[in-house]
Amino acid sequence: MKLRQKVIFLAITPLILALCAIALAVRHQSVLLAQQQRDTIQHAYLSSKEAELKHYVALASHSISHLYESGRDDEATRQEAMRILASLSYGDDGYFFLYDMQGNTLMHPRQPELVGQNLFGLRDENGQLTIQNLIQRARAGGGLERYMWVKPSTHKPVAKLGYVIAMPKWGWMMGTGIYLDDVDQALAQIDVQQSGNIHNTMLWIAGIAIAAAVAVASSGLALNISELRVADAKLKVLAQRVVESQEEERARLSRDLHDGISQWLVSIKLQIEAGMIRLSSGKPAQQQAAQAVFEHAADQLSNVMAEVRRISHNLRPAILDDIGLAAALHHLGQEYTHSSGTPVHFEASGCTDALPDVANTVLFRLAQEALTNIERHAGASRIDIMLAGEALGVTLRIRDDGHGFDAEGIALHPQRGIGLRNMMERMDAIGGRFEIRSSTDGTVVTAYAANNSEML
Repeated sequence: MKLRQKVIFLAITPLILALCAIALAVRHQSVLLAQQQRDTIQHAYLSSKEAELKHYVALASHSISHLYESGRDDEATRQEAMRILASLSYGDDGYFFLYDMQGNTLMHPRQPELVGQNLFGLRDENGQLTIQNLIQRARAGGGLERYMWVKPSTHKPVAKLGYVIAMPKWGWMMGTGIYLDDVDQALAQIDVQQSGNIHNTMLWIAGIAIAAAVAVASSGLALNISELRVADAKLKVLAQRVVESQEEERARLSRDLHDGISQWLVSIKLQIEAGMIRLSSGKPAQQQAAQAVFEHAADQLSNVMAEVRRISHNLRPAILDDIGLAAALHHLGQEYTHSSGTPVHFEASGCTDALPDVANTVLFRLAQEALTNIERHAGASRIDIMLAGEALGVTLRIRDDGHGFDAEGIALHPQRGIGLRNMMERMDAIGGRFEIRSSTDGTVVTAYAANNSEML
């Protein structure tokens, strides 16, 4: 996986996880709220039906109260009371029923085939003793009882909420009830609506999550494209600078070879040829002169060898690999003092040997570039090089007392400050820090490289 893909993934993943957590929390709260709402509606509905059933039973009791309270207990009086109760109805499935305390059916206007049957042991679909429970409820003072019963209009067993009272003078249990299938259908419709609302909410959250992920991915992609273009532009500029630096180095090396080594070698060749001619003459005086010529040629060869070592040292200082950065910088300062006449004071402190080779090379090249700039532009009379080793890295500081320059202006100039930009880019390449401060009192270059520096 590429870096930009990892960045986009790391940006989208927490967002998706957060939205999933929010979705789960919202769903949990929605389900909980829906259940509470359902329970509230069910309780309110059943409470209203309970009050309604009590009212119906009270009306029925009042309709036969003149018979029940008359003190008569004959069959005719009871039959008249049954007739009155049988004639009372409400709605399609609202009626009153009568049982004695032994479970015998005395009156049932919707199911007359049950009259005369003993249903004391009758069980509903849930295994409950329907008539026994109703009789017990009546004997306990009356109240509500829920059970399963065949609905007359549909001839199917449905849940029913009954309300019964006892009529102890005649040994009756009177009651009525309402079928709850309509209630269950209403509650089921509420459940469907709430489930639909929850589903729609989840779809909204999913849509928001997808839109947010697409937005983040698009932004990341656009940023990557923009950064890629900027990186490509910087890479082209850097490649151009590398080519320019290589050409400058080749030109300098060519000048060194042509102006120094080449001329010395030509001079040595001419001296050797002159010496050979003098030796071939056979005269003692000419032989002595030839010896002097050869000695002078040998001295020039020594100079050529020294020049070759100098050029080799500039290309890749072997002393940096052999005895470390501090010694290499000290030697560099001595060579600069010898060649330019400007004194260089070097000071090292702490441990400076923990840097990787690439960081040592970068700091050494930075010091070379700084000394070159000082020689060309600063007009300094004193240079201080300080190398300080710390726990996490090494700091190199180069100070001169020259006349200074506009560091920001030079750094931004397209055709000037190449050496300064090279120093900055070298430090950026190893993840180091670079700072330059310049005034009329002089210039201070500071570079810091960490012990774990790596080329990016």
